[in-house]
Amino acid sequence: MTASTGPAPPRRSLSWSLLRAVGRYRHLQVVPLGRILADQGQRSFGWSILLFSIVNLLPLPFGSNVVTAIPLLLLTGQMALAYPFVRLPAFITRRAVSRRGFQRVVLRLKPLLRPVERVIRPRPPDLFGLEAERWIGGFLFLVSAALFLPIPFSGLISATAMLVTAMGLLERDGVVTLLGLGLGLVAILVTAAAATALFLGARSLI
Repeated sequence: MTASTGPAPPRRSLSWSLLRAVGRYRHLQVVPLGRILADQGQRSFGWSILLFSIVNLLPLPFGSNVVTAIPLLLLTGQMALAYPFVRLPAFITRRAVSRRGFQRVVLRLKPLLRPVERVIRPRPPDLFGLEAERWIGGFLFLVSAALFLPIPFSGLISATAMLVTAMGLLERDGVVTLLGLGLGLVAILVTAAAATALFLGARSLI
């Protein structure tokens, strides 16, 4: 006679995991990014991209993305070069974010992320071999470059695309990963169109 193992524990969403990680530092007003990353386990690229995507969705002054996009450029560049794990300089991991601000953004995103979190699960297409992830990293580098440019509104699309793709990478969900990459393509096209319009507008004034 076999013993009953009982019901399986409930699956925790990614947003719940992030809130739990930041909630560990209730005594702090600001939390170093390196400490948040250290709490997120072994899938360092997925968690790092997810974390810095949320940082880029924080209500920051216009032009801040020139600074906040740099970690994503480094991460996706390392991913494209097949680094085995994340290597970020200390000046980035020491950078602190407001604990309350971070929690507010995650809570604000929950209604948007909830439909994805409900269906996200490991499924084909299989995009998670080393060579495939290198190509994904290269494409996300272009999305990060679009985020880096100080063009109004395009950064929001880029950061959201990175966020969705990171969720797919973490859960090995090929469908959600492709959805994020599709959003990334939209972000690149919007940024290119906006940059072209700004260039032509500036040129007409000369």
